[in-house]
Amino acid sequence: MKFIVYILYSSKKDKYYVGYTADVIEERIRKHNTNHKGFTGGIADWELKYSEAYSTKEEALNREKQIKNWKSRKLIEQLITKE
Repeated sequence: MKFIVYILYSSKKDKYYVGYTADVIEERIRKHNTNHKGFTGGIADWELKYSEAYSTKEEALNREKQIKNWKSRKLIEQLITKE
């Protein structure tokens, strides 16, 4: 099983969202763009800006936490533009 750490961006909110999933990434993004409770709910313009694949859930979770702990838009944008 493959685990993906991903970063989404909403131009309406002008915000980034960091998450991880074992789902197919396109399906996960579709779920974020549906009307539901939570940070990404109600805004249907989330688009994938960055992703990394990991072979274990633990690795993906650790990377997600690392990125979230940066609490820095600048560092997230640097990561995205590295590609």
